[in-house]
Amino acid sequence: MSAPSLQVFALDGYPEGQPGDDVAALILQIGFEFAPGDILVVTQKIVSKAEGRLVDFRDIEPSDLAIRFAAVSGKDPRHIEVVLRESVRIVRMVPALGLIISETRHGFVCANAGVDLSNVRGYEVACLLPLDSDASARQIHELISAKAGFSVPVIISDSFGRPWRNGIVNVAIGVAGMNAIIDYRGQTDSHGYEMHASIMAVADELACAAELVMGKIDARPLAVVRGYQYQPATGTMRDLLLPPERDLFK
Repeated sequence: MSAPSLQVFALDGYPEGQPGDDVAALILQIGFEFAPGDILVVTQKIVSKAEGRLVDFRDIEPSDLAIRFAAVSGKDPRHIEVVLRESVRIVRMVPALGLIISETRHGFVCANAGVDLSNVRGYEVACLLPLDSDASARQIHELISAKAGFSVPVIISDSFGRPWRNGIVNVAIGVAGMNAIIDYRGQTDSHGYEMHASIMAVADELACAAELVMGKIDARPLAVVRGYQYQPATGTMRDLLLPPERDLFK
């Protein structure tokens, strides 16, 4: 029996995104031939653009808090205001670093509530996270799968930082068609040891693998992972969120 292996490759040809795009239709227009077992990873940015999750700073009136934070951090107070509006809870604000750690409506704890200025028009437009990233993933999954004739799981990815670690990695913020985690608890390893805490965030791992071929600045928002033996399921990104009583970083 051969050892397991993976193929991960980016898809070229996706156009510059704009509000109103049908993401699944544009993916299909590329003409890629999906194979059974393929997993499609889609960056958050093209989903957010298609769903009109863009904010023009010219329409933003910053609050006193945003103005005070911006004065110390050197940030645009309108950007800070958008971050505050997208947050349901502020975890920490560090004006000297220009950093806000907050919780979003989805339950993500991340920098600046996921508000992004990269790969959008200049610095006058901010891109927000999808309102319901699981629903976004599910819609793409259903349309791509119907066309392919078999299930093609979809992961929507975004870049997050991590406690205690330098640098950012891609994580799954939306999942459809597969389990987001694999729970090994209760199983035994090769030495007979019963595992008690091994829950693997496979959707995050696949999102990380996809980013290696997408590139952060290469305008490749799509990747396919081939060869991973995923578990078909109605998993969601919420499976990846720790319950409050176990989240030591809140």
